Amino acid sequence: MNCRKCRILAADDGGILRRFRQDPTQYPLQTPSGKIEIVSDRIASFNYPDCTRHPTWLTKKVIPTGQFPLWLIANQPSTRLHSQLDYGKYSASQKICGREVCSINHVDAKARGIMDGDLIRLYNEHGSCHAAARLSEDLMPGVVQLPTGAWYDPVDPRAERPECRHGNPNVLTTDLPTSALSQGCSGQLAKVEIERLGPQPGQVQAFVPPAIIADS
Repeated sequence: MNCRKCRILAADDGGILRRFRQDPTQYPLQTPSGKIEIVSDRIASFNYPDCTRHPTWLTKKVIPTGQFPLWLIANQPSTRLHSQLDYGKYSASQKICGREVCSINHVDAKARGIMDGDLIRLYNEHGSCHAAARLSEDLMPGVVQLPTGAWYDPVDPRAERPECRHGNPNVLTTDLPTSALSQGCSGQLAKVEIERLGPQPGQVQAFVPPAIIADS
């Protein structure tokens, strides 16, 4: 810890919060009061109904219904970074029949006649996508899990309600922001229904290069 770089790192350990804790007068936070604020009058002044002056539980904008009774959790994938290298050997090796894998509880699968490894279709009022079922007790009944990042492969690119053969959950999620203030992504949750696919769902075309038309 005698070198200059180590001394700088030690002095900056914890950054502004460490300095604020030691001397809040000399090192205030970048808030109106210079302190940690649990209640924000500035946020309250915006008058956003979905972003109050203090942390508040708000009713979910998207909830499962009788028509679409399952919660879809669209988590980050473990086989790639978002959609990067989805075509790579490791990512491809974890798919089933070229489709992204959707985890589903045995109870929900049995109620829909779905077996482990079956090709399935997830759908709601926004669109639909194909996937392969993996039965799991790690999920509670009423919840299914399909990771993000499968390259979009529409059956009909012009369809108003897109259907992806590869398993991209973006066709199922809404465009609602987390709040009017943050405008963050809320695309990790959706309400869906699932059904078993027929015998000929079509081949995945996500990694097939487009046809090149020569300039005449």
